[in-house]
Amino acid sequence: MPKPPNARVQDKRAQEARAQNARSQDRRAQDGRAQDIRAKDTRAKIVQAASKLFYAEGIGRVSMDAVAETAGVTKRTLYYHFDSKDDLVAAYLDARDQPNLTLMAAWFAAAEGGADAKVAAIFAALAKSARHPKWKGCGFLRTTAELAALPGHPAVKIGARHKAAFATWLAGELESAGFDAPTALARQILLLLDGAFSASLVHRDASWFEEAGAAAGALVRAHPRAKSAVS
Repeated sequence: MPKPPNARVQDKRAQEARAQNARSQDRRAQDGRAQDIRAKDTRAKIVQAASKLFYAEGIGRVSMDAVAETAGVTKRTLYYHFDSKDDLVAAYLDARDQPNLTLMAAWFAAAEGGADAKVAAIFAALAKSARHPKWKGCGFLRTTAELAALPGHPAVKIGARHKAAFATWLAGELESAGFDAPTALARQILLLLDGAFSASLVHRDASWFEEAGAAAGALVRAHPRAKSAVS
């Protein structure tokens, strides 16, 4: 039995209402995604500006006003994304963490020769970086030094995590190469690396990296192999 005209009109209106509601939901979802993208872009722009200033001048000398001005945002926008300068400093180091580790791993992988040559290649690449006029040392070490009185600061924890991650990665490479006690060897190399960072910055002389690299290579060559690798 066919529906009365009024019922057909009501059904059509209901269908149109459902379609309109679906379109509205789609627009809201698209607007939400666009806002998320804009927010991420703004946050990234702020971190990039902070990274440039913090690395060049140190965290203590850079104000939030300076970061906002460099990023081209208002202070209100800056504090919308970061509750405090402490949060921004932590974000600055966090943004350097994986790129730095990836870069050092790439230097290691690209070098020809054994593990000694590959380890020395990291020092050689850093020596080249240290000769750039804008080079200011290791951002993790410098920031940690500025926050020495605040061991619980989130940036200090990120710095410690970064150094530990480097040692863990290097220990894995050394273990794969057949070395005994790879964790201890990786830590010894990290000590040479951080020492070179400090000495090169103090003396403004990149050759400290080269000397430390030679020492690291010799350390690797002298280190005992695991019994399974020798037999």
